[in-house]
Amino acid sequence: MSDEHTSGRARSFRLHNTTVPARPLEPALYLVATPIGNLGDITLRALETLAGADVLACEDTRVTRVLLDRYGIQNRPFAYHEHNADEAGPRLLQALEAGRSVALVSDAGTPLVSDPGYRLALQAIEAGYRVVPIPGASAPLAALVGSGLPNDAFFFAGFLPAKDKGRRDRLAELAAVPATLIFFESPHRIAATLAAAADVLGGERKAAVCRELTKTFEEFRRGTLTELAVFYEAVEHVKGEIVLLVGPPEETVAAEADVEAILGDLARSMATAKAAAEAARITGLPRKELYQRLLDMKERHG
Repeated sequence: MSDEHTSGRARSFRLHNTTVPARPLEPALYLVATPIGNLGDITLRALETLAGADVLACEDTRVTRVLLDRYGIQNRPFAYHEHNADEAGPRLLQALEAGRSVALVSDAGTPLVSDPGYRLALQAIEAGYRVVPIPGASAPLAALVGSGLPNDAFFFAGFLPAKDKGRRDRLAELAAVPATLIFFESPHRIAATLAAAADVLGGERKAAVCRELTKTFEEFRRGTLTELAVFYEAVEHVKGEIVLLVGPPEETVAAEADVEAILGDLARSMATAKAAAEAARITGLPRKELYQRLLDMKERHG
């Protein structure tokens, strides 16, 4: 990586009509959160880091260039993404080794959340380089605080599998997690995902579909999983980036005898794994525990 990225450029950013100089950065890997939609959702510390970094790495240089131009930052972005990580990653580590400051941004939100930056950060940590988070916008947190769902405990699960079986299996694994579940989802799959979630987690479970967060057409649609599944099944073309949240399961304490009865009844009409998943949804107990109990029951009763 040559010095052409930094030589001769002004290390500053612009706020309205005022040019603000950026102080020199200590050598480190800076993980900089950027806006998820509204370009005003950027911190002063993030702007100073983007302007002052010796090397600026990003997913898509075109996307990052829009942000840089908005704030008059002359730094030249360097592409680092999942398709070139094997080549670009070592070059960024070499820059750190040379005592330079490296800033990493994703296209939107906080780096390392569902993007390849995790690998680079881990390599930097293992090599002994300093890693500095520059906090800011985050789609999961924005969705959570606007959803109306419990936020004392939450579980970010990223993207669900694209195929129906994998999606349902993953939902079954998460069914008993005592926290609000947070997923990223694509607009063309949201209807299928809501239908699967209603089947696996229970149609009365509270949920929220958060679309186009911080953008012009931001929307929060709240209801039960069944209500949301019915609504989106009727929408022909869903647009925009989506965060899906599902509230925690209601606390249920099933008596030991009831659990045995439920397992026995389900096992008569379902395969063992499916019966365990359904029992987990009904009782709120862990699926793996119920699966083992089913195996023990079958062994006892031949």
